[in-house]
Order: sequence, then C-alpha cells, then structure tokens
Amino acid sequence: MKNKTGAMEMSVGTIVTIVLLMSTLVLGLVLIRNIGKSSTENINAIDQKVKDQITKMFSEDDLSKVVIYPSRNIAIKKGDSESGFGLSIRNTEQSAGVFSYAITNAGGVAGSNCEIPKAKAEDLIVLWRTKTGIQIPGGDAMGEPIFVVFDIPETATPCLIGYTLTVTKIGLPSVYYETTFNLEITGR
Repeated sequence: MKNKTGAMEMSVGTIVTIVLLMSTLVLGLVLIRNIGKSSTENINAIDQKVKDQITKMFSEDDLSKVVIYPSRNIAIKKGDSESGFGLSIRNTEQSAGVFSYAITNAGGVAGSNCEIPKAKAEDLIVLWRTKTGIQIPGGDAMGEPIFVVFDIPETATPCLIGYTLTVTKIGLPSVYYETTFNLEITGR
C-alpha cells in the first residue's frame, strides 16, 4: 500500500510542475508577442512620418527626381545598426518607367581623414544598397520609399564617408540622376 501512495504523490507533484511550467511558458510567449507588437507599431509610426516628409519634399520641388530624407548629411553613432535614411525616386517623364539605383563609396570627403576601404564602406549599408525593377508611373513618385539601413560596428573610427547614389532608367542611354551624400560616423 505504501508504494502505491508514493507513486500517487509522485504523479501529483509531476502534474503540478508541468502545469506551472506551461503557465510560465504561455506568459513568456505573451510577453514576447507584446514587446514585438509595440516595437512594430513604433517602427510603423516612424515610417509614416518619413513617408509624409518625403511627400512634402516632392510637393515643394516639382523638378526633383530623388529625395533623401532627412538630409544628404547623415550622422550615425558607432554601434548603431538600425539607422539610415529614406529614399524615393520620382519619374519626371510622361511615360511609365522601370528604375534601378546603386549606392557606391565615392572616396574620401574633403577635410576628412577617413581611411576606410571602398568595399568596407559599402558593406556598412546592410539593407537596400542596390535595387532594380522599380516601376514608377509617368509623372509620379515611388509608392513606398526605400529605407537604406546602415550597420556601424562598435570598432568603427569616427569619420566622414562620401557615397554616390546613381539612378538609372531602362531605355535611357545615360544616367537618370546622380547625387552624393555623406555619412558621418560619430562616437558614442
């Protein structure tokens, strides 16, 4: 009889432990989901503000073919992996077109002592360094701006790096638009 009681106590203890562990797991999953959801909402809010600013910039200048927001001088702290800029292209011609762009290192910026190799400078751009097949109706801008994202390692030396943005349109014999912008890597 004592063996059966011991066996019964063991199974009740096991059941209680399993119930407690499952409850903890469910609460952990709910917490992770809520954190992820609030982060996504914050990113979407920032995203909408950038879209609004780009639309405003295009409306203020009827001739601009490309908008970089917030500006052509981007400052990012070393160790930051989620900063960058918004980019939108406008088709100033009457016919629809297919566009592409590429961002390349333009070399040293005057007055900067930055000695980052070209390939390493381009590798700092982790999202949307190039894009092809962007279809834009005539006289219209891109429906969704592109967010070019940089990943600046903790070991980066504070300096100023120049980049060239080259936009091409299929069917045009030359470059549709080209401009430069600067990335300033700042200390923490």
